Amino acid sequence: MNPSVKRKFSVSLCLMMAVMLMLSACGTKSSSEGTTSSSTTESQASSTEEQVTIKYYNWDNADSEVATKAMLGEFEKQNPNIKVEHVVLVPGNSQEMLKKLDFLISSGEAVDVIAMPSAGSLVERASRGALAPLDELYQANSLVPADEYYVNTKVDNKTYGMQFTTGYQFVLLNKDALDEVGLPVPKFGWTWDDYRDYAKKLTKGEGVDKRYGTYFHTWELYMNAPAQTVMKDPFRYDDGTTILSDPTYKYFFQLRKDMEKIDQSAKPYADVLAAKLNYRSEFFSGDAAMILSGSFMIPDPGNIEQYPHDFKTAFAPVPLPPQNALPKDYAGGKYFVGGSQLAMGGTSKHKEAAFKLMRFMTTTDSESRMEFSGWKKADQNKVLDRLIGKNPDKYDVESLKSTLFGPDIQYLDTSEVVTKSTSDLTKVIDDGFSKFMLSNDSIDSVQKWMVDEATKIINEKENK
Repeated sequence: MNPSVKRKFSVSLCLMMAVMLMLSACGTKSSSEGTTSSSTTESQASSTEEQVTIKYYNWDNADSEVATKAMLGEFEKQNPNIKVEHVVLVPGNSQEMLKKLDFLISSGEAVDVIAMPSAGSLVERASRGALAPLDELYQANSLVPADEYYVNTKVDNKTYGMQFTTGYQFVLLNKDALDEVGLPVPKFGWTWDDYRDYAKKLTKGEGVDKRYGTYFHTWELYMNAPAQTVMKDPFRYDDGTTILSDPTYKYFFQLRKDMEKIDQSAKPYADVLAAKLNYRSEFFSGDAAMILSGSFMIPDPGNIEQYPHDFKTAFAPVPLPPQNALPKDYAGGKYFVGGSQLAMGGTSKHKEAAFKLMRFMTTTDSESRMEFSGWKKADQNKVLDRLIGKNPDKYDVESLKSTLFGPDIQYLDTSEVVTKSTSDLTKVIDDGFSKFMLSNDSIDSVQKWMVDEATKIINEKENK
């Protein structure tokens, strides 16, 4: 074949192939519009998504890190285009973790998702502009935060937190000691006056063999339990003023002192400070028959290797204030509910992926979850079964479920007051309580001092 014929043949062949490809493409398009499945389309779209890596920061210890890694592994399996780098800033210490986090944020590090130990720690950083608001992402996903989570923390009417865990408070009781003195397991509606009466009846013995009716630890929870359990904010009223003027302070401070000095049913505060006692050991050793605590202690009765004991643990709702000491902003027996929060760093470069991780972590029913969810639609009983573990005979399970999820148990709405100076106000409470318990100062003079100090802090730091 001569060169000119070869060129004509080649051009003709190319034209024919082009026409065939066009016809084939048209035919394929027509066919795909009628037959391609939505899953195939989604798969094709997914395969073209950009691969991103985001970082998740928290303060896991060795045990909780295992559960976190399992949860993140499930997320990555469901979202193959998103890789998650788990960064434990300070193992087992949330406060030191926050200090290190602040340094990272101030240095311009791209921070995606952060576990915050409380709403207060989140508010403090959101008010500084360190976190990203979530409202637009909620709207883009057709979600209403109030329908999803118990606590939705806002600053300047923008939503920042996504509740990760829920922390409940309750009273643990030595069921054998109750049976010994013929006392029933208390139910919702009992008061702190009833608690005092129970403590007196449960106290027995003397000296090193004495069993106290109750043990109060050194936290603020034990300095004014009503303020910490049945009020929206433990520092300020709805109008923004200090709650240290509340009648519950005078009532509970005096109750604590009377239980130590008159009833001798609670170990003295001075001894608790001096000996640096452990609240778990006080209860499981049998040195105290009752203790106010929270849901983080649910696994402990079944952990007989670490806390050897032979009695069954019962549970009761936190006592309510008596009629003569109701808080100013009292909501009729509803309880405060706390818990950790997930937040998004303002410097995140992958906000959609970060939001997707936050939603997964807060809503998943993963077998690795060992804390109650902050998601309203979660099945909390599944978590409870995991927490009880392999020694259910050490629990009065009926009283535990009734305490957590009984029909009378209701929870407070989120406070409209956002308190940022929590550490300063906490110190005022600590100092005031110590002043009253360890001296002869009257409750009136101590309360006046606390109110004056708290008001100064609020005026200087909250009302700017």
